[in-house]
Amino acid sequence: MEPQLLTQLLPFAVFGAVGAGVWAIAAAFNTKDSRAAERLQELKDPRKRGEAASKETGLKSAFKRAAPALSKALEPKTDLEQSKLRVKLANAGFASPHASTIFLAIKVSCMAGAAILAGAVTMFIKGFTTDGLLSAGIGGGLGMFLPDLVLTVMAYSRKSRIFLSLPDALDLLVVCVEAGLGLDAAMRRVADELSEGATDICAEINHANFQLQMGRNRREVLHDLGVRTGVDDVKALAAILIQADKFGSSIAQALRVQSDSMRIKRSQLAEEKAAMTAVKMIFPLVLFIFPGIFVVLVGPAAIMMIRQLLTA
Repeated sequence: MEPQLLTQLLPFAVFGAVGAGVWAIAAAFNTKDSRAAERLQELKDPRKRGEAASKETGLKSAFKRAAPALSKALEPKTDLEQSKLRVKLANAGFASPHASTIFLAIKVSCMAGAAILAGAVTMFIKGFTTDGLLSAGIGGGLGMFLPDLVLTVMAYSRKSRIFLSLPDALDLLVVCVEAGLGLDAAMRRVADELSEGATDICAEINHANFQLQMGRNRREVLHDLGVRTGVDDVKALAAILIQADKFGSSIAQALRVQSDSMRIKRSQLAEEKAAMTAVKMIFPLVLFIFPGIFVVLVGPAAIMMIRQLLTA
């Protein structure tokens, strides 16, 4: 009787040990100075009083402090890989300097959490066997790639929203430029007018305007605008504006040409989707509508044939 009891309690003991280890690691990262030490630092430097009042507390603050240590294992080894990760995060709307560190820390946390959860559930169901370790490995792998999947979906959704809202923003930009406004003033006006209906493209335009106000080169700002969005039409627009600024040609005419080409592209995409409708309707017709029509049309004839055969 005692060996069976030990076998039943062993998964709980393993789960408790793993949980205690995770809590100890989190507590090590969540080192916080005592209130007396904080008061001494505030007396030495009065500027830290405002900083102490604005410090974040709780799990979010602890995770931010632990993020550099957690992300070190998955940190890109080359500048090219790091640049690709930053571009991918920027396409999803995360352009913060610490976005890559936080993202890698989230991947490590998801991997560890999924491994612990999968291993604990398997050990609770089947006991302390090799299946628990296998489940922990599979869960850790799935948890590691889950943030990449979520990030890809977010980037695709944001690119679609920017692509759909770009023609309206471009038309308004053409109107503003042809009315006599400069490119910087026109971009600010577009961001103000479309701030409610096209938040993503307006946020990128506001970011570009801020960089221009800080004195950055316009060519670099427009190039970064196309890279951050990840939309080919925005990259083409940035290239046209850079070319117009370089050769001194009319920006209004360049924007007008780009607006006409985008309008033609939208109409072509609409025609393509309309042509694909007939092909997409085949599967619901065959799976759902055709069986019902078949029963209604052939059913009475089949019943009459069965009756005739039985009476004969």
